[in-house]
Amino acid sequence: MTSRQPDPHPGATPERAFLVAVLPKGVDATEELRELGELARTAGAEPVAELVQHRARPDRRSYVGKGKLEELEVAYADANAEVLLVDDELAPAQQRMLENALSARVVDRTQLILDIFAQHAVSAEGKLQVELAQLEYNLPRMRGMWQHLERLGGGVGTRGPGETQLESDRRMARRRISLLKERLRDLAAQRQTRRKERARAETPTIALAGYTNAGKSTLLNSLTEAHVPVADRLFETLDPTTRGFELDGKRYLVTDTVGFIRRLPTQLVEGFASTLEETLVADLVLHVADASLPEERLVEQVAAVEAVLDEIGGSSLPVELVLNKVDRLDALARFRVGNRFPEALPVSAATGEGLEELKERLAARFADRFEDVRLLVPYDEGSALSALYALGAPIVERSDTEDGVLIRARLPRRDVRRFAAYLVDGAEAERAARA
Repeated sequence: MTSRQPDPHPGATPERAFLVAVLPKGVDATEELRELGELARTAGAEPVAELVQHRARPDRRSYVGKGKLEELEVAYADANAEVLLVDDELAPAQQRMLENALSARVVDRTQLILDIFAQHAVSAEGKLQVELAQLEYNLPRMRGMWQHLERLGGGVGTRGPGETQLESDRRMARRRISLLKERLRDLAAQRQTRRKERARAETPTIALAGYTNAGKSTLLNSLTEAHVPVADRLFETLDPTTRGFELDGKRYLVTDTVGFIRRLPTQLVEGFASTLEETLVADLVLHVADASLPEERLVEQVAAVEAVLDEIGGSSLPVELVLNKVDRLDALARFRVGNRFPEALPVSAATGEGLEELKERLAARFADRFEDVRLLVPYDEGSALSALYALGAPIVERSDTEDGVLIRARLPRRDVRRFAAYLVDGAEAERAARA
């Protein structure tokens, strides 16, 4: 057990949190609890002490073993902690056992992350997703919430309000879950319609994925000159945010998605399916990693993101690794990280370093999607002109001539044949412009 002095916390006084984890032998406890500590601070708690037990698997009844539980009781009281944070998802029985033994509030890893998500959800859809995930997490735990009344509902002459209230709450929760899923399906359908419009214009879509706090939102702002809120805390971005930028007359859409984390809770993968699907429908995933981390942590986080992409069905997507925050590295560190990830592009979203190279790499990847064409559309064929604009294709130049509207555009290759009757070469376009 290790004691810590809490750091000053801005605003309200943070809760004093005691961290506990059961880890297999060989796992780095310091690294494991570092992330739990970061989650705690993001949620508004300050770690004041921690305890680790090394064993093959957690105890089925009390999470930690019997002897360690006695040690935990003493250490928790000595630390004057207000909440116990557990670095695992607890079974309802494990959570009740710890709460009873310590007379304390016990929050497991999933509940902690859900609390952070609830704080950061801004859009209506984000709030619906958080509520759905919380309800699905709490549903199997409702029994413990009513156990003081359930003792009345055991048999003849002992029936009482406990079971009735419990079942009533469960029915209400299930109805609410069904309603939330229906609303999220409606919102997903609306997003699908918007995506069809983008697909019709063949606009390349790029999803930013990466470990939480890797700098995805800052990169989005730098690439697109957007003003998405940025903060140095975990899970700052929950709602997908799409912005665009143009390069050589071509438009690209970039979507910032929720940050990943090791052992992303199942409820979040399911509840945030509509957010994560923005990654799955992208033409390209930019995997943003924090190059300023120690190499071992960087490798672990890259692997964690790859594992989550695989879990949500995105392992077959094309991926470009981008190493962000290289402005924090000295020459030797840059050399080492470059050797470790030779195909990755080093950038700094904060200073702009490497962003032009990144845009050029994106342009090269999608170069064959568009074709530069010149069109001469007669004035009496306005429907063709309307169809051209409806595509959303970049119009580079437009001028009115005696014979019609002369247009230079970048058309999606699949649509060039639709306008073949209006195609002109450079010489013809020049003659029409002089006329």
